[in-house]
Amino acid sequence: MAGRVVEPFRIAVPEEDLTELRTKLRSTRWPERETVDDWSQGVPLNYLRELCEYWVGQYDWRATEARLNAIPQYRTDIDGLGIHFLHVRSPEPDAVPLVLTHGWPGSIIEFEEVIGPLADPVAHGGQAKDAFHVVCPTLPGFGFSDRPAGRGWGIGKIAEAWTVLMRRLGYEKFGAAGGDWGTSVSAEIARLHPESLIGMHLVPPLAPPDPDTVDDLTDRERAALATLEYAAEWESGYSRVHATRPQTVGYGLVDSPAMLCAWIVEKFWAWTDCDGHPENIFSKDALLDNLMFYWLPGTGASSARLYWESIRDVDEWITGTVTETIDVPTGCSVFPKEIQRPSRRWAGKRFTDIRYWNEPAKGGHFGAFEQPDLFVEDLRAFFGTVRP
Repeated sequence: MAGRVVEPFRIAVPEEDLTELRTKLRSTRWPERETVDDWSQGVPLNYLRELCEYWVGQYDWRATEARLNAIPQYRTDIDGLGIHFLHVRSPEPDAVPLVLTHGWPGSIIEFEEVIGPLADPVAHGGQAKDAFHVVCPTLPGFGFSDRPAGRGWGIGKIAEAWTVLMRRLGYEKFGAAGGDWGTSVSAEIARLHPESLIGMHLVPPLAPPDPDTVDDLTDRERAALATLEYAAEWESGYSRVHATRPQTVGYGLVDSPAMLCAWIVEKFWAWTDCDGHPENIFSKDALLDNLMFYWLPGTGASSARLYWESIRDVDEWITGTVTETIDVPTGCSVFPKEIQRPSRRWAGKRFTDIRYWNEPAKGGHFGAFEQPDLFVEDLRAFFGTVRP
């Protein structure tokens, strides 16, 4: 793949890869159970064994593969790296081009339920004026995109690559949206190429507490600060490992499906509005669909390296000092179980043109995956304020 070529792509996993996965799962060497009766030490042994047994005996990757292959997929080379993406053109002629970016430990699976309503709203009970041409790229080092062989593929370079991708597809002006790393990539597109964006929707906006408000905090702002303090002590271990030793942890993530499963599924408990158990929100199949985007291409180490490249910048945006503003029209959704929940006045210090702000009644870090209807409603509402 070279130059500006965009090639159709289909997922076609060799059967021997699925056989190897089942063999590895069956030969897992399990630790003893946790010494508590909850998830406070990590994924409980009984649940992880249950999920992995389902993975071996009942999970059907071929059904997922067929479902995904019904969505138009492509690959193209950008700056020497093959990028995988979904591209669903709307039947509506005035649709707004939109690049949707996932994060870790997510994948394009996060957006599967929202693509149809966004691209063809009429077919899903909406209005033609709310249509989007939807582009969902897979981050470098994730899923079926290539793994960078050298350093430098941080969020700034990814933002440049997404801009190239959208222009290559014929979209000179477009919208950007996403969560987790997708929030930062979208904001970087706005910073580096504001002329290309009609607007961006962030889930959530990343902005630090405003020191000018320290003596006049609302109850919600106090709660947000308490959550950040709790996360720093109890929820950031994975991030520090990714940021400092992604190669070391990568050996386990690439070789052991049980390790990968625990490492990732724990976040679908910790970061979601799941009332104590991830399967209160997600089915086993949904959890494993997402997990397969890490296991099959062996991206446990390469996906972790994005933290090594860029998490220090993101940490500064969350808890540091605003030194640079972003002036592109912005929409924000702050779900109640999100870890970073800046108030509108805090976010306004970094994002100077907030056109839409919503705090949905339910949902967590994986907004589109957890609450697809609410996610679609918010995208439609925000982009309705900036559509040409």
